[in-house]
Amino acid sequence: MAAASELKTRLQQAVKEAMRARDKTRLGVLRMATAAVKQREVDERTELDDPQVLEVLTRMVKQRRESIAQYRDAGRDDLAAVEEAELDVLAGFMPQPLSEADLQAMVDQVIADTGAAGMQDMGRVMGQLKPQVQGRADMGAVSKMVKARLAS
Repeated sequence: MAAASELKTRLQQAVKEAMRARDKTRLGVLRMATAAVKQREVDERTELDDPQVLEVLTRMVKQRRESIAQYRDAGRDDLAAVEEAELDVLAGFMPQPLSEADLQAMVDQVIADTGAAGMQDMGRVMGQLKPQVQGRADMGAVSKMVKARLAS
């Protein structure tokens, strides 16, 4: 059996700290995150490692960002503020984001490593990039960057 995920342990520890501090908002978000991780473990009948836990958290962050945009468009700043508070809590568990220059350098390196010559190699490039940038960059932006690079 694999060793317990360090990220999952940090989440569980944060739940305990939020309970002691009686921080209901933070506690609710952390419980939601641990429940999402646990649900995936039950669904897949396995214990998640750090990259898989990060994948769950990344999905939750993406959902919050989309909700914030939709609430802002609808003029519901009150609901957007709730989502932003949740996003702030989740962001504390995400790795340091990549700068634009670092991301461009990674894209160039993977394209060179794979020998990608055109759009037909997009899947191969993205397949190698995804584990490296997971949780550190928006995959949609990475995809656009790779497309632009392969099209030129």
